[in-house]
Amino acid sequence: MEIYPAVDILDGRCVQLVQGRPEAATVYGEPAAWGRRWLDLGADGLHIVNLDGAFGRAQKNADLIRDLIKETNAFVELGGGIRSVEDAAGWLDTGVDRVILSTLAVRSPEVIKTLADEFGSERVMPGIDARGGEVMIEGWEQPAGSYLAWAERFEALGAGALLYTNVDVEGLQQGIAIEPVKDLLARARVPVVVSGGISAAADVRALRNAGAAGAVLGSALYAGKVHLPEVLEAAHAKE
Repeated sequence: MEIYPAVDILDGRCVQLVQGRPEAATVYGEPAAWGRRWLDLGADGLHIVNLDGAFGRAQKNADLIRDLIKETNAFVELGGGIRSVEDAAGWLDTGVDRVILSTLAVRSPEVIKTLADEFGSERVMPGIDARGGEVMIEGWEQPAGSYLAWAERFEALGAGALLYTNVDVEGLQQGIAIEPVKDLLARARVPVVVSGGISAAADVRALRNAGAAGAVLGSALYAGKVHLPEVLEAAHAKE
């Protein structure tokens, strides 16, 4: 199981939000410094989110993110503000290993097949942001149907992996909700990376035992509630 620390970028700064609300941002400083720190500690890759893009300012932070990708030469998955095939292709050409498509994947599912055919399935990761079992889009404001049904549709279109975020617990640092994860993993045939609520090594062990391919850590990691070495030990343990 792989661990991807989140590097969420808002207005050029590394931040963490609570429940996706920009007004609840905690600022941590320079994104590249945090990216290097997590990689130096052994992270399997970085989960970068262009929050300005997610809030409609797609080009903001673009140069900063490109520089970070080139500098670290690490595995990078990236989401936020990807509104078209051209946006996604631009990032993949820049060197992002896989793009995360959320609202776009729901609004225009055919882009998954288009990108998978051109770049390979392994580089296309639809984001399943779910609240109460329903996919949420447009900044987690609009419900769009069953997260399990969408997962199956995304797979059928050629997605090589899925990113599942439990919006109900995201950013709260109170632990994961494992049952929705298990339900998804029982249906999914492609690797699933899980985000939302991971606050202890025990959460990571539970996800690994359930069959998750990876986990994204954010708020609890930056707040010091959980430490990357212990998380990596739990994720990489041979049992």
